[in-house]
Amino acid sequence: MPAWLEVLGVAGRLGLTSFGGPIAHLGYFHDEYVVRRRWVDEARYADLVALCQFLPGPASSQVGMSIGIIRAGLPGGVAAWLGFTLPSAVALVLFAYGLRATGVSDAGWLHGLKVVAVAVVTQAVWGMARTLAPDRERASIAILTAITVLASRTAMTQVLVILVAGLVGWRLLPASPAPAPAETRVAIGRRLAIGSLIVFFVLLVGLPIARQLSSSHALAIFDSFYRAGSLVFGGGHVVLPLLQAEVVPPGWVTNEEFIAGYGAAQAVPGPLFTFAAYLGAVMHEPPNGWAGAAWALIAVFLPSLLILVGVLPFWDALRTTAGVQAALRGINAAVVGLLLAALYDPVWTSAVKGHGDFALALVALGLLMFWKMPPWLVVVIAALGGAIIGR
Repeated sequence: MPAWLEVLGVAGRLGLTSFGGPIAHLGYFHDEYVVRRRWVDEARYADLVALCQFLPGPASSQVGMSIGIIRAGLPGGVAAWLGFTLPSAVALVLFAYGLRATGVSDAGWLHGLKVVAVAVVTQAVWGMARTLAPDRERASIAILTAITVLASRTAMTQVLVILVAGLVGWRLLPASPAPAPAETRVAIGRRLAIGSLIVFFVLLVGLPIARQLSSSHALAIFDSFYRAGSLVFGGGHVVLPLLQAEVVPPGWVTNEEFIAGYGAAQAVPGPLFTFAAYLGAVMHEPPNGWAGAAWALIAVFLPSLLILVGVLPFWDALRTTAGVQAALRGINAAVVGLLLAALYDPVWTSAVKGHGDFALALVALGLLMFWKMPPWLVVVIAALGGAIIGR
């Protein structure tokens, strides 16, 4: 059996069973890739996790792709992405078709999905704030970021605050150099790595320009999702405000459809970035359906693969640089602010319309944070609660 096919099979099983979000995914990966199969050792796995926490994009997916690359080269990385991503992407596209077929935009159970998103994002904000903004300097960056983003709801504002936060961190948040990492050998040459980084930046700069020169809706979608995938630091939940700013204002997706799909994404295994497949499928003009789902999914994940391939051979030297670590501290604090702004608008404003909605959100939050229930079960409970409240 080719090595990449073996990677596809293992990643596919993980994609079907990995519930619980990025941290849980890393636990599943450790059990499968380190303990059971011994494809990488403990030191190398820890180093890969550190790399993928540093890079923009979905950290758990990038860890899987990294291990796939180590096991079977670049085809192994693609196979790891396909296996881990497709199960949840297919499930969310089917949900999108069901939503469009039934036309139940005001159904109580659907409103319950919007409410559970309040609990999920609140949990994410709390957990990330404790880790990424634990002191007054970084907490201040998070608060100022949230205020700025709420005052100017544009994608460019979000890009600018991330850049400014990186500069502030670089100048004002010094960090000690990281200890010498375990050597990470990968089957990627430096020429391929540099070429991958060039493609990443050419697309990041060139797609918005091409979009302005063309009336192609497909190109506009690819640009929006590619840019969102390029700027997500801190985990999958941060893609929420970036994608919302791209797809709701132009009318591609309604705010109600957006929040309902985000709630549904909590009930499926695999990476949260597959939410892009739902958005591509539910869009009001082509490409939509299965074609739109594939187009949006490729666009949102492509930056992660390109930058991973570009950085992986150089990571050993990069992660020990104090300036890089300091900039990252500022960026991560801004990420907390981005998610805090998204918690209010669109998540809270779209879901909490009265006392019953607030009570249901509190119940969902308690089940997630204190009772440690799996997210998919909390989603089912919230949908039932929404149906009861809606009667």
